[in-house]
Amino acid sequence: MVSFLIFLCPIICFSILVSSEVDEFIYTRFNEPNNNNISLSGVAEIAQNGFLQLTNDTSRLMGHAFYSSPFHFKNSSSNSTAFSFSTCIAFAIVPEYPKLGGHGVAFTISHSKDFSTALPSQYLGLLNASDIGNISNHIFAVEFDTVRDFEFGDINDNHVGVNINSLQSNKSAAAAYYNDELLKQDLNLKSGKVILAWVEYDSVKKLINVTLSPTSLKPKIPLFSYHLDLSPILKETMYVGFSASTGLLASSHYILGWSFKLNGEAKFLDLDSLPSLPGAKKKHTGLIIVISIAAAVFALSSILVVIYLFWRFKNADVIEPWELEIGPHRYSYQELKQATRGFKDSELLGRGGFGKVYKGILRNSKTQIAVKRISHESKQGLQEFVSEIASIGRLRHRNLVQLLGWCRRRGDLLLVYDFMPNGSLDNFLFDQPKMVLTWEQRFKIIKGVASGLLYLHEGYEQVVVHRDVKASNVLLDGELNGKLGDFGLARLYEHGSNPCTTRVMGTLGYLAPELSRTGRATTSSDVFAFGALLLEVVCGRRPIEPKAEPEEFVLVDLVWDKLREGKVHDVVDYRLKGEFNENEVLMVLKLGIMCSNNQPLARPSIRQVVRYLEGEILMPEAPTAQNADDGELGFDENERWNSLGSTNIIKSSSFTSLSNGDEDDTFASFSTSPLPLLYSGEVPRY
Repeated sequence: MVSFLIFLCPIICFSILVSSEVDEFIYTRFNEPNNNNISLSGVAEIAQNGFLQLTNDTSRLMGHAFYSSPFHFKNSSSNSTAFSFSTCIAFAIVPEYPKLGGHGVAFTISHSKDFSTALPSQYLGLLNASDIGNISNHIFAVEFDTVRDFEFGDINDNHVGVNINSLQSNKSAAAAYYNDELLKQDLNLKSGKVILAWVEYDSVKKLINVTLSPTSLKPKIPLFSYHLDLSPILKETMYVGFSASTGLLASSHYILGWSFKLNGEAKFLDLDSLPSLPGAKKKHTGLIIVISIAAAVFALSSILVVIYLFWRFKNADVIEPWELEIGPHRYSYQELKQATRGFKDSELLGRGGFGKVYKGILRNSKTQIAVKRISHESKQGLQEFVSEIASIGRLRHRNLVQLLGWCRRRGDLLLVYDFMPNGSLDNFLFDQPKMVLTWEQRFKIIKGVASGLLYLHEGYEQVVVHRDVKASNVLLDGELNGKLGDFGLARLYEHGSNPCTTRVMGTLGYLAPELSRTGRATTSSDVFAFGALLLEVVCGRRPIEPKAEPEEFVLVDLVWDKLREGKVHDVVDYRLKGEFNENEVLMVLKLGIMCSNNQPLARPSIRQVVRYLEGEILMPEAPTAQNADDGELGFDENERWNSLGSTNIIKSSSFTSLSNGDEDDTFASFSTSPLPLLYSGEVPRY
């Protein structure tokens, strides 16, 4: 009998332990005394009236809220099947500006509550650029997203998606619901109204159902269903909760009620019993009238107040209509002045024809930034300033410098970017670089810039022609990843349409020859400039070198001659000391020659360039002549290149330098002697 009791006791204890594990909960108010098992991080907080606020209307923030204890989603055996689960969520997204969302919120099942390495904006506070798609993430998320991120292939700026270990949705659909007549109705996630969402997983059918409704009644038909076995993604114990983030534009993300259950249906949420959203500030008409009368009387009785108001009005920033149409965050002038310590020379990162760039640190967020201050004498006036904001404000790609915001105060025009600690690529290639880049680092930078340029030409909703691709406009982050910046000359046009004629602008050595004839900047002219960049990276010298010998004057001619003679090593940067991949170097040199072709149709597209660099297609063994009419790519052993940077052009049509006294603003015109321009010590802009 005693032995039987000894055997029975562990079984009874284990049964009690299993039965005591929580497998469901419901929150109709998060501030009730017995509801103290929610873990918060970031800016997430529980409001006094009981709702959970994950983010506010501050840009580039993130907030997390998770149930404190993990749930058992499967048995302890390694090959066990994940349990079924169901959750019901009452949420609301209130954007800072109507119709402009500030990213989104995601219901998340994760093996950890620690998201300290995650990023805001398009990453929703879940992941960062380096761990996207990593199978070790063990993250299942359903995102309610209000920003269309082309990097992750979002379908629109009002969608719901199922994500597995990534922010690129495995399945997504535009936000909608089915009414009682089983008709599909659109649903606006950023309307500021409370929405109910159900996320259900059937472990037997391996089926995920996502359902939305603007009322307490659950529709009979889900928004979408997705067949997927979650057993490989879910571990034995996982945490459930929410993650939300804001970007350049911000939204407040609220959770007003939440229920969850394993192996069953989550409890019903009645919208009428949930906390109310914080309402808009009410207009107290009577109080406004009293204050207005008092202010008028006080103004009339005090001449000093009148003078002060007049002075303040005179010096206030004038907000013009075009400024209201620009999306990125507008910083105050004082905020940027404090961040750069009054635009001190000690914070100066560099200068160019358009002005100066300063390093700064935002006081509140301690974020490092780079502030481009457009000079009063700059030829980049208000039109180019607006172009740069409009063109890159909505561009999102890992190989493009991110625009954080902007500022305008009378004659001062300022752009705020992510800070790139390693500066521009030209500092690592020419003269006496602060460090010598290895070939592996150079090749990674080349592929990164090509990827960013491919996004501009084909990945964005419009065609973006950069018009100023060169080494000084390629910036390097802390890990020496190449990012294309300086969009002051960028032009946009619709896919399939022809670009308009514009002033010929750019830098000598990077300008495609057809620009002087047509005045039309195209993706092909960007490819021409990228070809010059390829040769720069391999050779460690500029496209036009004034101090070089006549036969080495123009880089593309030098590379062409050495390739014909089979002396490739003679043009490779001597600082590499012979440590490079010969096949990759030869491929990049050939690509540089091909991109520098005189005929636009004979140049490869940037997509073809990316495919060559990634090894998806092989380089042609015997390319054809650059002046061939059939538009094939390559070069001929018996023909010399006839590009803008070629000595053939320079010997027949030369330039003279016309300066207005500013060494950074030099214009070029045709003349009889090339020497003043080519030996001016600067690579000028048109």
